[in-house]
Amino acid sequence: MIPTSHQPFKFSKPALAIILASSLLAAILAVTTVRNMNREQRLLENSLLQQGLTLIRSFEAGARTSMRHFMTGTDPLETLVEETAKEESIAYIRIVWENGDIAAESGDLPPAMNKDEIQAILTTGTVSTKTLPEKNIFQLARIFEPLPPLMPPKGGRMHRHMQQMQKDLRQKGKQLIVVGLGTSDFDAARQEDRNRALFMGALLFLLGTAGLYSLFLYQSIRVGKSTLANMQLYTNNVIESMPAGLITINRAGNIVSCNSSAEQLLSRRLGEMEGVSLEELFYPLPPDLQQEQPLLEKDVFCRNKSGEEIPIKLSTSPLLKHDGTRNGMVIILRDMRDIRKIELQLELSRRLASLGKMAAGVAHEIRNPLGTLRGFAQYFGKEAGKGTDGEKYARLMISEVDRLNQTISSLLQFARAREPQPVLLKTGNLFEKLTNLMEADFSAGQIAFQQQFDPELTLYADPDLLLQVLLNLLKNSISVTDNGGRITLSTIRRGNNIVIEVTDTGRGMTDEEQEKLFDPFFSTRKDGTGLGLAVSHQIVEQHHGSIEVESKLGFGTTMRVILPGENR
Repeated sequence: MIPTSHQPFKFSKPALAIILASSLLAAILAVTTVRNMNREQRLLENSLLQQGLTLIRSFEAGARTSMRHFMTGTDPLETLVEETAKEESIAYIRIVWENGDIAAESGDLPPAMNKDEIQAILTTGTVSTKTLPEKNIFQLARIFEPLPPLMPPKGGRMHRHMQQMQKDLRQKGKQLIVVGLGTSDFDAARQEDRNRALFMGALLFLLGTAGLYSLFLYQSIRVGKSTLANMQLYTNNVIESMPAGLITINRAGNIVSCNSSAEQLLSRRLGEMEGVSLEELFYPLPPDLQQEQPLLEKDVFCRNKSGEEIPIKLSTSPLLKHDGTRNGMVIILRDMRDIRKIELQLELSRRLASLGKMAAGVAHEIRNPLGTLRGFAQYFGKEAGKGTDGEKYARLMISEVDRLNQTISSLLQFARAREPQPVLLKTGNLFEKLTNLMEADFSAGQIAFQQQFDPELTLYADPDLLLQVLLNLLKNSISVTDNGGRITLSTIRRGNNIVIEVTDTGRGMTDEEQEKLFDPFFSTRKDGTGLGLAVSHQIVEQHHGSIEVESKLGFGTTMRVILPGENR
């Protein structure tokens, strides 16, 4: 019965920033992936293309070298070096003798190698490599062997001339070739790989951060849901256990929720109150009920389905959202019936106390003259003689004086009630004595008397005073019950209290009679003094108890004496 509100889902700023950054990086990654999808294939094709072009240019350079040597007689090695160095991927070529002399060179040449470096390469016979980062050049050096194996001796002058040339060149020593290759393409590819690695690292870091944030957010949501569920359960338990009724209405004035106490008070379920205005449930409502105000209290009435008019203390306070704006109103309903009864009892006790003080003074002033009047009535009765009218009137005066004296005795008892002396009392013994005293009255009125009680049930009370209370209640029931009626005396335990009920099938009482029932001198009987129930009420209050009345005109009356079941 507690209203639920659905808040729109909103991204937090960190989550939104992570989502936007991830989307942007994902788009860049997609573009980069598409662009680099065939990167290895392109590198392979470019490498094979360069190898093929280098091979072709080598053939061209060899052909041009042969032609130039044939036409001009130049050194074929220098021509071959110059032609080969024209290749774009070759930065320079240098061929040196083992003593450091340069045999041929071409291109953007670096400083020459010293003899120690040359001898180290010639001695080990390995390939020496190093990188020149300032020029983006990869340099390799190895032994240069341009001469074919030594030709076997044969006849012919040309053949002998070639053999002599080979011998002369070998006598000059070994040669070393140094080649510098440009690394610009590889450096660009490496920089691209580095940038891509950094980008992937940033993306992975961002995705990892997003994952951790999502995990933290998920955990926070779980904790929030669990806390919200516990809070809702706690709130529901608190609201449902409230003894007062609670109703919430929206800004339009419609009822949206209520607790079980409000449903019991109004005798309506929540579904039956939907669409019902507050004016139909309560009256009179203040005109400023819906206005912006912190708190409003008003005494109103409501009618339940049975037509009962219930006094209610209505308290209102605004119902606010988390941002402080008004979302409706909370109404607290407190049933004032018990409080009204207590107020009436307090008023009755106050009036009885005032009346008791007055009665004590009046009784003393009246009793002494009554004694004198009774004495004179007896004297005049004797003087008049038997059978005369004077004797008859004298006896009537004496009976009226005695009746008036009995009323004064009741007033004195009411004004100066003695303090009860409670003892542990069994209801069985009390009811047995009560039955013996009232047996003749029940028989005279032809009234059926029934008892329902546990004879072992005990309570703490003054037996004489409690007996007087029950005698008054039974006599009142006999006076309003016709012949053939029924009176029931029963006891029940209600918590720590003992409840003694006297139920009759008499004529019952109106609401007005019930309100004045314990007022002194109020009686519905012609011969009643109106002090019996007032004295009984006083005695029960002295025992820290109370008297409840349940009666309906034409359906009988039930009087309940509620007494503590333990010694107080």
